[in-house]
Amino acid sequence: MARTREFDTDAAVEAAMAVFRLKGFEGASIQDLVDATEVGRGSLYGAFGSKEGLYLAALDRYRERYATPLSEMLTADMPARRLVREVLTGVVDEIVRDGSRQACLIVAGSMERAHREDEVRDRLRGTIESLEESFTQLVARAQAAGELADDRSAVDTARFLVMCLQGLRVIGAVRPDRALLMATVDTALRCLN
Repeated sequence: MARTREFDTDAAVEAAMAVFRLKGFEGASIQDLVDATEVGRGSLYGAFGSKEGLYLAALDRYRERYATPLSEMLTADMPARRLVREVLTGVVDEIVRDGSRQACLIVAGSMERAHREDEVRDRLRGTIESLEESFTQLVARAQAAGELADDRSAVDTARFLVMCLQGLRVIGAVRPDRALLMATVDTALRCLN
């Protein structure tokens, strides 16, 4: 008979996500994960199969926590420029507020693991494509309403905005200067003209 799991897997994934954001996959030891989750090695392996399995669960949780709400925010009933400004400014605020310099798992996973691990790359690609689709719908709606010029592809504009969003995270990890990052936001908004 299988033993009943004696720990909260959601809490374990949350704790592991924080470790991976601080240390990356390679930098996070099994002991770091055991300490953070307060779950024994055997139980972690029993629940997730491996450190990789726990990492994949953390990527899924990161998408639920950050990317999905961002996509939902992009459906708000407000002018597109204002909405894009709010989204990008929210990213800047998060970067500046984050004293521990936790990495974005999308960016970190892309740099550290996507070139070697198909499952990681597929999860990250799905998250990026979801964000691109949400931005595409926003841009297409704004173009149809005459709010944005329709001389550019909504898809290309959306990809540009996702790249700006992820670029803010990359530069913000090195230079979390609000004025510098907001200058980039302002430039991105001018590109929507």
